[in-house]
Amino acid sequence: MTRSATPWLRRTEALALGAALAFAATGCVTKGRYDQDVGALEEKNGQLEARVDDLQRSNESLDQERVKLIDQMEDLREEHKTLSRDVEELSKSKDLLTEHLRKRESEVQELSQLKGTYSGLVSELESEVAAGQIQIEQLRDGIRLNLPQDILFPSGSATLDPRGVEVLRKVASKLHDHDQRIEVQGHTDNVPISGALASRYSTNWELAAARAASVVRLLESEKLDPHRLKAISYGEWAPVASNDTPDGRAKNRRIEIRLIPVKGPADVADTSSPAPSNPAPARATGSAAPATPQSAPSPDATPASVESPPPSPPTASEDGAAVE
Repeated sequence: MTRSATPWLRRTEALALGAALAFAATGCVTKGRYDQDVGALEEKNGQLEARVDDLQRSNESLDQERVKLIDQMEDLREEHKTLSRDVEELSKSKDLLTEHLRKRESEVQELSQLKGTYSGLVSELESEVAAGQIQIEQLRDGIRLNLPQDILFPSGSATLDPRGVEVLRKVASKLHDHDQRIEVQGHTDNVPISGALASRYSTNWELAAARAASVVRLLESEKLDPHRLKAISYGEWAPVASNDTPDGRAKNRRIEIRLIPVKGPADVADTSSPAPSNPAPARATGSAAPATPQSAPSPDATPASVESPPPSPPTASEDGAAVE
């Protein structure tokens, strides 16, 4: 080899050695960085796996919570149904209590009205009450006026006596401001009708009916609403005393006027257009026509308290054909 080639060779060797050293140095740095990056990735992967585990545990907990919430929702739904039923029952109870309270208030008002009517009648008819010509009694379900036949009608007649007209007009004057139903009941003793009177009234049913009708017509003439009036014959079948004595028979010959509170709309006739099935009491003209016996109680019953078919009238008594 020539001398001129030696520097070039030396330069080449130097370059090769430098490249080798540079390569060696470069290879060592890359591996370290690699290991560092791998370690970082492994650490991050571990963190992610731990996070996944946490999320899985959280998801399981949420699933359990969700199941609990579904169960609670079902319980609440059932509770809501129960509460709805309770509310419905309470609403019905409230309606019933409201209706009961309304009825009680209506009853209190009726009782107050009856008390006022009773006090007014007693005051207006004080002299007649004191003389025993009329009895006024306040009942639980109304007012009863008991008027003996002797003060209203002549014996054996259904035509009102002037004294009876005066008393009945006083009674009527106290009934205009109230709306009670007015039931006029005709009663007799058990002495059969005979003689000339029998041609007009064949039995005590007809006589009691005629007298009740006469009283009803008088009340109507005093401008009382006829839809409030009713005439009923009890004949001899509702005695208040024994018919074995003259005094007892005198007590049984009577007119009772019952003032009955109106319980509701069904108790009040339509004054504008009365229904054909429930007409107003017949307004007789001239002599009173016999009324059909209505709701006669049994002989042992108190007046107008038992509604049953009337028993057959007895045959003529042995003490003769005395008339009322």
